[in-house]
Amino acid sequence: MANDLQVIEGEAVGLVRTNLDPEQAKRAFDLLPVSEITREDYKNRIGDFLEFIQINGLNRNTLLDYRKHLESRTDYSISTKNKYFTTAKRYAGILYNAKLLPLDLGKDISGKDLKGFKQSKKHKKDGVQDDEIAKIAEYFKSLPDEPKTKRLKTIFSLLVYQGLRQVEIARLDVTDLDLRTNKAFVLGKGRDDKEPIALHPYTVEAIKDYLEAYKKRSGALFTSESHNRTGERLTTRSIRKIVKVVLDSLDIHNSTHGFRHYFTTNLIKNYKGDLLTVAHYTRHRNLEMLQVYNDQLNAEQDLPRYIEAFERVKL
Repeated sequence: MANDLQVIEGEAVGLVRTNLDPEQAKRAFDLLPVSEITREDYKNRIGDFLEFIQINGLNRNTLLDYRKHLESRTDYSISTKNKYFTTAKRYAGILYNAKLLPLDLGKDISGKDLKGFKQSKKHKKDGVQDDEIAKIAEYFKSLPDEPKTKRLKTIFSLLVYQGLRQVEIARLDVTDLDLRTNKAFVLGKGRDDKEPIALHPYTVEAIKDYLEAYKKRSGALFTSESHNRTGERLTTRSIRKIVKVVLDSLDIHNSTHGFRHYFTTNLIKNYKGDLLTVAHYTRHRNLEMLQVYNDQLNAEQDLPRYIEAFERVKL
């Protein structure tokens, strides 16, 4: 890390842009007093901040500029933006504590921590819609019957039929799957141990085809196929890119997380608002967020009555 940074006293901090080592940056998080899950999350997300620095350089306003950059990203949820911003702040703090930066970029002029993004719990980005799911299904029917197609179909099955988060898919190992009982053991958000989930028959079918095509018996369920990272565990960022390619090709303007919204909404519709049962499948730790989904569904169903109330009042 010391070889990469050129410390300059005063307002500016210089950076040798062509000599950033992502692996070295990841190791910087090793001594933080955080859980292993949080540490891995930091390591998976730091690459985005490093790329931003490569392009824009490093100065006392870098974190503010990075926040503006994240704010402009329409493919990230507020939660995801906060995770990337927190990762960047923690990394800047590590550099400052190691005396590689002359000032703490994570604090404003008054010494207060830079704030992340706020979102009302009542606001929720729309999920993938039924007609878009139909387009994706037709897309898969058009693809050749080859290993790459089976890999792609398995990733989408875990999104559509299981509602898994990107990080949960990235963390899956082959040994986490028990296809005799149609279960998987998932390391969920904010959890320290894996929890069992029921696998839909369509997911099981996709997984079996994929495992057979790639002759996978152990290790990470999904690994990179890019030349410089072949065999390494697929990252959340890579999963987003894989999904985005498909969505863009079908002119679907949504994100990977939109499938979790679809999964949750579909269950609430079919379980007639029985949120306790839905929570079993979505693995929400409290019902507040599920109630937001339920309220939105009820509002949509009630919309015709609202419109009719003003039917005879036309300006």
